[in-house]
Amino acid sequence: MMIEVLSTNDPVKLNFAEAVLRDAGIEPVTLDAHTAATFGGALPWIKRRLLVQEDVADKARRALAAAMPKDE
Repeated sequence: MMIEVLSTNDPVKLNFAEAVLRDAGIEPVTLDAHTAATFGGALPWIKRRLLVQEDVADKARRALAAAMPKDE
């Protein structure tokens, strides 16, 4: 099962989060990137979502919290 660890409309933040997770040995999956890019301006609640395997979700959250400020 996959768990969401980040939801954002900021493509730079998303790319950074992906790099942080990969550096931590976690392979993330991005969902809704195309939909958010296409409709995000008109429908701002559509966000890109970053998911990881359930068994590494806590590790992923810790890695993201250490590397990124909480602003969303």
